[in-house]
Amino acid sequence: MFPDSLPLLQLPGFSLRQMQLTDASAWYDYLCLPAVWQHTSWNVQQAEELLPSLQAFASNLPDAPRRFAVIEDNSGRLAGTVGFHTVSALNRTAELAYDFHPDYWGRGLATAAAQVALHWALQEGALHRVQATVLPSNLGSIRVIEKAGMQFEGLLRNFRMVRGVSKDFRLYASVCDADAKQS
Repeated sequence: MFPDSLPLLQLPGFSLRQMQLTDASAWYDYLCLPAVWQHTSWNVQQAEELLPSLQAFASNLPDAPRRFAVIEDNSGRLAGTVGFHTVSALNRTAELAYDFHPDYWGRGLATAAAQVALHWALQEGALHRVQATVLPSNLGSIRVIEKAGMQFEGLLRNFRMVRGVSKDFRLYASVCDADAKQS
């Protein structure tokens, strides 16, 4: 489903690598920050709750999610993650997801990571469609998705539970260029 190679982040000072079990603590440390937490559907209470996701990212099954660590090269610090969940090999679709520590917001890193992940999945991989959902209140993420080239498709009313409350989400998508030319 996905290529064997990693996407190449061409942003000086940062690189992508596979997520590892040892990333759980650093990932949790920023996912639980109020500035991050309020704009996501994450509901983890401790780092260990991320281990099943991290194990799933290591799978080679066609429908397995893929997630990459965005690493600051000088320090080795986890700046954020980017990848795909809700993967369907049958339909050749997936949902783009990313999150970043607030220390790295406003620097173009999320946009660069989203763009390279989209290109990797649609041009080098076997995906025909990548979609992204975002809470309407998450204006920063909306800007990232739009700058990455995804198109707004509509509002998904009561789409996903967010810590026990049904929330609306904005839906964006990108399709493989070959598919776009046929429609």
